[in-house]
Amino acid sequence: MLTVGSLVLGVFDMARAVAFWTAALDYVPRGGLVEDDWTVLEPAAGPGVQLALGLSETPVQRHPRVHLDLYARDAADQAAEVERLLALGAKDVDWDLYPEDPDFVVLADPEGNVFCVIDTSHG
Repeated sequence: MLTVGSLVLGVFDMARAVAFWTAALDYVPRGGLVEDDWTVLEPAAGPGVQLALGLSETPVQRHPRVHLDLYARDAADQAAEVERLLALGAKDVDWDLYPEDPDFVVLADPEGNVFCVIDTSHG
């Protein structure tokens, strides 16, 4: 049986990506190792899905086929997390595919990788 071990993001600047995602998710570099071309981050609190960062020169896609969904408890938690992530260096994305009543906010990390913050209480 397979399980998801890591999600992988391509990045241009490893140090900047590590700084953002460790603060955003309360993750730490696995084994304390941050390498120039590949770094695996894991939850500081214990086992969970890892986020691997790989050095890449591939341009960021406007509408990526794969992205992260980060879950918030409710609308207030979602708004607070969006503000926290923006303060860490995330950017608002002018998303042209929002439905009429979205339960998500689209942001991009400092590398331009798109991700969503989801209000899981949204009807």
